[in-house]
Amino acid sequence: MSRIGKKPVPVPEGVTASVDGQTVRAKGPKGELTFVVNDEVLVKLDDDGIKVDPRDQSKDARSKWGMSRTMIGNILDGVKSGFEKRLEITGVGYRAAMQGKKLQLSLGFSHEVVYEAPEGIEIAVPKPTEIVVSGIDNQKVGQVAAEIRKYRGPEPYKGKGVRYADERIVRKEGKKK
Repeated sequence: MSRIGKKPVPVPEGVTASVDGQTVRAKGPKGELTFVVNDEVLVKLDDDGIKVDPRDQSKDARSKWGMSRTMIGNILDGVKSGFEKRLEITGVGYRAAMQGKKLQLSLGFSHEVVYEAPEGIEIAVPKPTEIVVSGIDNQKVGQVAAEIRKYRGPEPYKGKGVRYADERIVRKEGKKK
């Protein structure tokens, strides 16, 4: 049984939400997002927020119940305050810079890696070793941060590479003489 799905999603102040069949729309100060809920989940707008219920007690419906509630919560949070992921670059000569709207990364390859951000995502480089990915869509922000990290993930011996700011790298011991 989903414990997350039982709670209604409260609509924050300054955000207008509407439910039209299976489509949930949210409009706020940061922008507008929509989410189409799976047909096995029933959605309705009440006074206390958006209520999500499974249509029946099948395993498929119950498994999509909590996820649907979380996705609706994410679009309401996104249009209200947005999301951000911070990445850190560790390594000698490894750095990042913005070139217009493109992110230019020096990660020890023979060439520079150039990453162009998709629409709706902002990338900022406050320091040459720090990257901030922000936007209103939580899934897009996480996907862009994962794509940047994938260019040179942190290696386990010296910890060099691109990692999330809150990520802890488990270090391995090197060769012994």
